[in-house]
Amino acid sequence: MIENLPILLLKKLILLPNQEVRLEINNDVSKTAIDNAINNSNDTILVISPINTLEEKPSISDLPNIGVIAKIKSKIKLPNSDYRIVIKGLNRVKILEYYQNETGILKSKIKRIYINTSNNIKEVALLRKLKDLTHEYMLNNSESDNMLSTTLDNIDDLDLLTDIIVSFLPMEKEKKLLYMNEFDYIKRAESLIKEINIELQIIELDTKINDEIRENFEKEQKNIILKEKINKLNNELGILTDKQLEINRYKELLDDLVLPDKVKKKFMLEIDRYEYTTDNNPDSSVIRNYLEWVLNLPWNNYTKDETNLTKIKNNLDKTHYGLEEIKTRILEFVSIKKLNKNVSSPILCLVGPPGVGKTTLGMSISASLNREFYKISVGGLNEPSELIGHRKTFLGASPGKIIQGINKCGVKNPVILIDEVDKMVNDFKGDPSSILLDILDESQNNMFIDNYIEEPFDLSKVMFILTANNVEDIPTALKDRLEIIEINSYTEYEKLDIAKKYIIPDILNKYGIKNINIEDDIILEIINNYTKEAGVRELERILKRLIRNHCLENKKTNTITMDDLIKLLGLPKYINSKIENHLGVVNSLAWTPYGGNIQKIECISINGTGNIITTGNIEKILEESIKIAISYIKSMKYVKCNFNEIDLHINALNAGIKKEGSSGGIAITTAIISILKGKMIDSSIAMTGEITLNGDILGVGGIKEKIIGAYNNDIKTIFIPFDNSNDLSNIPESIKNKLEIILVKNYKEIYDKLF
Repeated sequence: MIENLPILLLKKLILLPNQEVRLEINNDVSKTAIDNAINNSNDTILVISPINTLEEKPSISDLPNIGVIAKIKSKIKLPNSDYRIVIKGLNRVKILEYYQNETGILKSKIKRIYINTSNNIKEVALLRKLKDLTHEYMLNNSESDNMLSTTLDNIDDLDLLTDIIVSFLPMEKEKKLLYMNEFDYIKRAESLIKEINIELQIIELDTKINDEIRENFEKEQKNIILKEKINKLNNELGILTDKQLEINRYKELLDDLVLPDKVKKKFMLEIDRYEYTTDNNPDSSVIRNYLEWVLNLPWNNYTKDETNLTKIKNNLDKTHYGLEEIKTRILEFVSIKKLNKNVSSPILCLVGPPGVGKTTLGMSISASLNREFYKISVGGLNEPSELIGHRKTFLGASPGKIIQGINKCGVKNPVILIDEVDKMVNDFKGDPSSILLDILDESQNNMFIDNYIEEPFDLSKVMFILTANNVEDIPTALKDRLEIIEINSYTEYEKLDIAKKYIIPDILNKYGIKNINIEDDIILEIINNYTKEAGVRELERILKRLIRNHCLENKKTNTITMDDLIKLLGLPKYINSKIENHLGVVNSLAWTPYGGNIQKIECISINGTGNIITTGNIEKILEESIKIAISYIKSMKYVKCNFNEIDLHINALNAGIKKEGSSGGIAITTAIISILKGKMIDSSIAMTGEITLNGDILGVGGIKEKIIGAYNNDIKTIFIPFDNSNDLSNIPESIKNKLEIILVKNYKEIYDKLF
């Protein structure tokens, strides 16, 4: 047992027995301990490593119970007062106690541990195995010191051998600490054998990987050199490679294009870049893809427009019923085009419910004008790069949808249909509607620049046709540049004509059927009781199903009967059953993106304190209409009622539909007066219009849709604002003759007729 041995704390170094190290000491406590060891302990000091190396001032509880006695071989005091010492580890010891003397120096009481082993044969075997493995490791490791090999051969002590090898091997500090703390040299030797075997496997794998990399690199270099030699030989012999043929093709394409000199020069530079770029260079495929796009664009290709107005009109009439406004607009454009070939195409926007034929009309226009057709859907689009492309340096970059469409059409003057512009999204990713402005603006689109192409491309010869379901949802700035053409819902007789003249003949032609007879009453039955739509999509699907089923059953007769209809489709899905009259219930005409409809407003009064209760998904605008209606009723004194003693509950049926428009004011007013006066309103009466505090009735939108919706729901009498009288010219005479349409300027006129 040794007492009063001073302590040297090393955090970044593990000292092993028989290991000699050089240290520079700048810590005052450590310098005092070294001086004490030299003066009082015969140059002997205890070296330890704290358990927690991150602790700046470890306590005694943080100190280990195993350390190494070391001999201070030399000490030099440097000019900056630091010590430079050389110490050599002697033996592992167990630390029995830490304490401080009267001078404050940390000292220790230690005891050396002796390990007795009786298995001399195992020691000899482990000694030889360790030497062999260490020699093999040094042989395969280019960074090893060959001087160690001679040193190992002269060691016959397994304890000493393990310590020397641990100090030599590159391992983490934590692992060296484990070896330092292990007194049993047999265990150290066994662990070292595993450690060296792992290192040898790592060296072998690393060598194999390096060999494979070098082999692949040499192979690639060889291939490059051979290809260059082949190219040189081919050039000498006049034989062109595939790449050279491709480059020549690019040059021919460029020569054929009529482009500004600046643009031609840029494309020629890209061809030269491609020629001097090796196939192994990633830029090669990027440049090639770019050249394929820019040189194959229809810079100078056009289709010749059809100019025969009669032929164009007949072609449009063959595919679409009615729609005279847009047909006239197309004919106007063609007639002006005859006078001035440079006139810009109109930017039309077809607005209407789904199924009325907006998209197919665009296809019909392109066919009638003898132009190519391409459709772009922008519904849900929120990234402008979808329209104007990505920079060609991006991974997988390509032009935007506009340039892609023109490239697929192969001409510079196609008809491009941009579908669902009212459903574009403006969020943090960007605003595609602002990009669409540049594309459609005739003063700018002759210099349209796609991010990928990077050069101006003329879009002024393109005819753009846009479609939307709701004109209110089209971005305002975009709407100002469009010619809005509304395509309204079809009446039942219009649907009947469309079915007889267009849908059924087209189905028979597609299916290769000569003749099948479907009576008008069957078609009307389908329209009224099996479909509920503004357009004719569902009608077309049902007619196709009827005809297919008729062919399947292989009936002898060519006539489809009502029994066939009921057998295939079952009982009617929609029955226009007339709802009985109720107090406080009034029909309000409503416009939806899917056509006109009837919205029932109902009102009841209950004892209360003047509260107004609204239900049925009523939005803020309609709530304001309710407040205006109540104030107007109070001011005109239509009813004798103390509004402070009752609560009014106003409900809009069909709660799944949001009610936020400003056209239900007169219906709400009528419903409130009906419940307060105790007089029912006939369910065959409907109305639309907004009321002011003075009772004036303001004009509203969607009159044609609303009147058609009323007609389809068996309404007989309609009140509409006088300001909408001009809209009646768009209503078919067949509908106006079956409805009583009353134009009103002030609510007093409605009150006098109903109450």
